[in-house]
Amino acid sequence: MALTKEMHGTNVFRTVFFMPNLIGGIVLGYIWQLIFNGVLSRYGTALALNEWYGFWGLIILVSWQQIGYMMIIYIAGLQSIPGDIIEAAEIDGANKIQTLFKVTIPMMMPSITICMFLSITNGFKLFDQNLSLTAGEPSKMSEMMALNIFNTFYGRTGWEGVGQAKAVIFFAIVVVIGMIQLRATRSKEVQQ
Repeated sequence: MALTKEMHGTNVFRTVFFMPNLIGGIVLGYIWQLIFNGVLSRYGTALALNEWYGFWGLIILVSWQQIGYMMIIYIAGLQSIPGDIIEAAEIDGANKIQTLFKVTIPMMMPSITICMFLSITNGFKLFDQNLSLTAGEPSKMSEMMALNIFNTFYGRTGWEGVGQAKAVIFFAIVVVIGMIQLRATRSKEVQQ
């Protein structure tokens, strides 16, 4: 919410938050691999030697990359809330917490729906960051589904059909989960 206020330097902070979104996933994966392995080498391990490090490394990388894009959507949602509705809630005696939960969040549900949908689908189709950061190591324990499909299709001769079948099933699963998520969050949106 601080980035929606008119303060000195707000645009600089918005730019800094959005910058990681402009860098490609492959490049970010290799950059973060160097960062993580540099830190982990002090403890005698590496990113690809422990599935826990690989998993959390992917979460940190994707969160860091997507935070700027989601920030823009949330800022647009916050700025689209009419000031007279907030003012009416204050006149009716609502405190800041009541205003947040009874007015702001319900009015933000379209933005929340979009961000949740994008986050879930981006998580499913995660490929380039996974390939460059861990390549599925150790022993394919940090391999996400998109990388698994790629490795099945291109990694073994004669398995192209299996890779295609996995891709079709994966697409169907993502569509079903996306539709369920959209239906669940759309029912909570406030009609304007």
